[in-house]
Amino acid sequence: MGEKQLGVISLNEALTLARQQGVDLVEIAPNATPPVCRLVEIGKFRYEKAKKEKDSKKHQHASMVKEVQLSPRIDPHDLGIKVQHAIGFLCEDMKVKVALKFRGREMAHQEFGFEVIKKFLEAIAPFGHPDFQPKLIGRGINVMISPLPRNKRAKNPNALEGDGGRVPAPPASANNHSAAPSPAGKVPVLNEPAPDSFVNNPFNRLEVK
Repeated sequence: MGEKQLGVISLNEALTLARQQGVDLVEIAPNATPPVCRLVEIGKFRYEKAKKEKDSKKHQHASMVKEVQLSPRIDPHDLGIKVQHAIGFLCEDMKVKVALKFRGREMAHQEFGFEVIKKFLEAIAPFGHPDFQPKLIGRGINVMISPLPRNKRAKNPNALEGDGGRVPAPPASANNHSAAPSPAGKVPVLNEPAPDSFVNNPFNRLEVK
């Protein structure tokens, strides 16, 4: 069931309605005229807000590209660090552009550069896949890596143990009336369906416009 708009009512009426339904009166649009409030459990409201913010951030990351630069003579330790950086980006749903540059006479031994790229791709394989085969462009080798879907991707080894990147479960309702607007004003209130224990609530018979 969706939300029901109860129209513009006084603050006291809104608070009374919240108490009757055992929920909280939360101000969701303080700059509106009059301010808009919502009848909802504060824990549920915070959980939904955090989830929306996380989803929004995920879509932003999907359009971001991070670059990792390599060289054909890179030290194995430095290569490991570059791999860890790339894994971190992929686990944040970002794309990774790998760019290996040849300097001077290194162009005469391109096979060394392709070998470094091969090792790099093998190391990040549980987290991402190349969009195309590594290409020699000018004096360098480029390849773009996209993250694997979350259900097919290995866990981020850099993440804290027990942190799956999920939004925490909503806490129990505080039953506190937060962000109340000015007492002198009128507020439009959005009413969520009341629990079964309130099916006989007289407010359920209010006309909804």
